[in-house]
Amino acid sequence: MRIAVRLTTVAAAIALAALQGCASRGPTIESRLDGAARRHVELDSTPFFPQSEYQCGPAALATVLGASGVEVTPDDLAAKVYIPERHGSLQAEMIAATRGYDRLAVVLDGGLDAVLREIAAGNPVLVLQNLGVAAVPFWHYAVVVGFDVDRDSLILRSGADKRKHLSAGRFNYGWSLAHNWAVVVVGPDSIPATASAERYVAAAAGLEAAKRDDAALIAYRTAHERWPADSTALLGIGNISYAEGHLADAEAAYREVLTLAEHNAAARNNLAQVLLERGDPEGALTEILRARSDLADARLTAMLAATESEIRRALATPGPETSDERASNK
Repeated sequence: MRIAVRLTTVAAAIALAALQGCASRGPTIESRLDGAARRHVELDSTPFFPQSEYQCGPAALATVLGASGVEVTPDDLAAKVYIPERHGSLQAEMIAATRGYDRLAVVLDGGLDAVLREIAAGNPVLVLQNLGVAAVPFWHYAVVVGFDVDRDSLILRSGADKRKHLSAGRFNYGWSLAHNWAVVVVGPDSIPATASAERYVAAAAGLEAAKRDDAALIAYRTAHERWPADSTALLGIGNISYAEGHLADAEAAYREVLTLAEHNAAARNNLAQVLLERGDPEGALTEILRARSDLADARLTAMLAATESEIRRALATPGPETSDERASNK
């Protein structure tokens, strides 16, 4: 089976650029808030796990997972995200660990504005900070749980502090040295306030890649409901439906993709494969020939050729004789 899917990967979405030099003080909280927004927000119900030495990753991740409804402790996560030789945790491991709990880690796209909007929407934000300098970094994970406009400060679960107030200037400086990396963790039926279709679907694709198909399917459907003109979530729905043996649902999803993006060779290849398996090799051949004529990505060439070869073999194989045919051969 050659089901094709072209999705922006989580790894690509969170790739860090090279470290920069000193950062400016950055914007104040008030300058980044909508005029109607509240001046003080604090997500008091967010769990708190005091962080022991080098354990800021597991503790911070347990905090946001707990806020999303998962009962988990830093000890549960340490083996999954903590790298002893590095005395810490990498972003890739932090994101990957969320998938085992059927949660999406959606990387924020934007600066302080996005963090404030998520907090105002009730979503704590996991951030990476550099508490050192660019040349000598000291990496630290924390969770932003509130802001105070009058004090121009953010409130964090950080280290041993349950309510650490950090001025916007100090926060922006250390955060910018980590290239403003920030993540919101949500269930597959929820969408962060600032999420784009691309980043949300990339997070759903991460669930699918981790074989968490049930959660991924919910996330793809959630994305399709929010962004009905985006075809990528539909492609994911089709792929999971196919994997679960629901060929009619897969066909419907691929056909809907093609109403939105008729030249999508990957979706047309997948539709051809489904038609072949549903007993319609002629229809499958029509679709795969159209896919090859629409092909704009050379990386799919071999896959489409293999699908066409399989279809042509099916067409060349005689089917079982009917009773009329058997009678005429006597």
